[in-house]
Amino acid sequence: MKHSLYQSDVAGKSPEELRRLFHSGLQRQDFARLDEALNLALRARDEDKLFRPRGLDAAHILLALKVDAITVEAALLSDPYLRETLEPASLRQQFGEPVSDLVEKVNWLNTFGEFSPEQMKQPEQAELIRRMLLAVVNDVRAVLIKLAYRLQRLRIMRDQDSDTRANIARETLDIFCPLANRLGIGQLKWEMEDLSFRYLHPDDYRTLAKSLATNRAERERYVRNFIELLETELRANHIKARVSGRPKHIYSIWKKMRRKETPLEELYDLHAVRVIVDELPTCYLVIGLVHNHWRHIPKEFDDYIANPKDNGYQSLHTVVVGPNDRPVEIQVRTPQMHEFAEYGVAAHWRYKEGGGRDAAFERSITSLRRLLESDEDDQSLLEDFRSDAFADQVFALTPKGQVIRLKKGATPLDFAYAIHTEVGHRCRGAKVDGRIVPLTYTLKSGEKVEILTAKQGGPSLGWLDTHLGYIKTAHARNKIRSWFRQQDHDKHFRVGKSILDRERHKLGLRDTDMDELARHFHLARADEVLLAIGRGDISPTQVATALKVPEIPGKAAAQVPRRVTTPKAAGEITVQGIRNLLTHIARCCTPEPGEPIIGYVTVGHSVAIHRQDCPNVLNLPHWKQLRLIDVAWGSEPAVYPMRIEVHAIDRKGLLKDVYQVLAQEHINIQRTDTATHPEDQSVVMHITLEIANLGQLSVALDKICEVHNVLSARRLDLEDQPPD
Repeated sequence: MKHSLYQSDVAGKSPEELRRLFHSGLQRQDFARLDEALNLALRARDEDKLFRPRGLDAAHILLALKVDAITVEAALLSDPYLRETLEPASLRQQFGEPVSDLVEKVNWLNTFGEFSPEQMKQPEQAELIRRMLLAVVNDVRAVLIKLAYRLQRLRIMRDQDSDTRANIARETLDIFCPLANRLGIGQLKWEMEDLSFRYLHPDDYRTLAKSLATNRAERERYVRNFIELLETELRANHIKARVSGRPKHIYSIWKKMRRKETPLEELYDLHAVRVIVDELPTCYLVIGLVHNHWRHIPKEFDDYIANPKDNGYQSLHTVVVGPNDRPVEIQVRTPQMHEFAEYGVAAHWRYKEGGGRDAAFERSITSLRRLLESDEDDQSLLEDFRSDAFADQVFALTPKGQVIRLKKGATPLDFAYAIHTEVGHRCRGAKVDGRIVPLTYTLKSGEKVEILTAKQGGPSLGWLDTHLGYIKTAHARNKIRSWFRQQDHDKHFRVGKSILDRERHKLGLRDTDMDELARHFHLARADEVLLAIGRGDISPTQVATALKVPEIPGKAAAQVPRRVTTPKAAGEITVQGIRNLLTHIARCCTPEPGEPIIGYVTVGHSVAIHRQDCPNVLNLPHWKQLRLIDVAWGSEPAVYPMRIEVHAIDRKGLLKDVYQVLAQEHINIQRTDTATHPEDQSVVMHITLEIANLGQLSVALDKICEVHNVLSARRLDLEDQPPD
């Protein structure tokens, strides 16, 4: 994708001139729908009395970037006047779903302006805002349109008050210029930076502009003329090369002067040219040719091929004195070096912006930059960005616009604890985008969350129950457990004893070795076990799992031997210790049970199982190797028989509902005996199960007790078990 050149505002042109202008950049088959969008944008220009960025100007900026027709149409239809007057349903009916969806995303971005100066002073907040914008919009074209609108706003806000100009300029430098930089849209980036610099530091801007003595357009002409001279010299020496160049813009010059504490006359890269040749030896040949043709500055020669930078960057750098005694920086590299510099760990935006690395985010931005520079619409790259960039993250907002990053699946309670521990403790409700939601609501990126708190109080013990779904993050869970640890000792002791007694009764255990339980949980004394249970540090399921299982009689053990299932190709596979995850066997290598295997996370988030020596795995590019995870052939654990007793009031479908609970817990049923009493319609079920551990049984008994008409469910003591 080519970069735009600076253009004056076009909104004042006649309809005929605009139609010719937009037709010149698109295909004939797009003209009809484009004209409809153009007519609506013209109506917005003529009817709207407010002085604000127009869709016509934003679309024209994007037209110079060689975007597709849908993007141009969406830019025209995102005019703020149309956003206020045009019904979304009408837009969808007239222009179709792709255009209307894109307009909806752009409108969200254009109306989202709640970045406070305090947030901009925090680099981590600015970064979270940039990531949230990409995560919510989930379409690079919407970000491009937003950047075009922001550029146009900077162009026309010269007459606004100084505070407004300063706020918009600061927000642009902190949020939108880095976005344009990451997406490789240098032309939009430099113009936004220069205009923002002009509004924020007008005196420095004027001084530097006078010192440069030439405007940017003249410097661009100088670089083009130098490129022609260099290309002529290369052709004369039969060197095949691709040459490009750019002049350094004012804001970049100012930043470099401040960073290096260097006067303007000692900067040698105000004009820069890049030469890309096919082979490494040719790089040195080009440098020799350049030094023979133009006088060079020896101290500015750097050989980063023989001595790469720490981040792996390779290139030859030199500075020569060009026509009119102006210094020109020349970089020479191979396509492989250029590929690494642009898309690898040394990508330009990373070392310009600094900060920590995020492999998934960097990989997705690389895909986006490739997409922007491609002549074709690569849908697979766009899907990679959508699935990878923020697959495990959610970005939500406080009422003041602060961005909070959470684990995907996080709830308002997780959000509350991320703001402050006390906010989490006193949380009693939440509003999302102005509407009341339950505390188990799953947050989505871009939503504004308001936490409703009580003046006093603390968390509920039920918040720690994983089955109820109140919290998803370890941070919130640890804060809740810490609160309970600090509460009344006697209360915890009583609650812990109550939970332990309930589990013992449910599982039919008369005696409990408390010292054994303490050793199991690595605690010093038996009373610490009860305190830990009461505080919520040890869950009821953990208690049930740790309780000592009575010896199984030899006869019963012989009747149901330990079962170990030999895995089949389509059978169970364990993924990094997690069982029953969605997997499928890769057709390219079709691994058999027992062969070494590895997993690859696909775009749809299932796991493809390959042989470790599969050619497709061995030849994966570096950035896709990050999707590889450890997998292993699974096997069923050993099980033993255990009888339970269920008391209930008889009804149609009762047995089926109990069976369904057991099936959901992956518990096999060996035998069922039921006895119904006609006089009171009560029923007693004795069910023999295959149980892996008492924790599994405890969860199953809890769920059986929730079945309609069930009065109680417990494990039978050995002495109480009915004869076969």
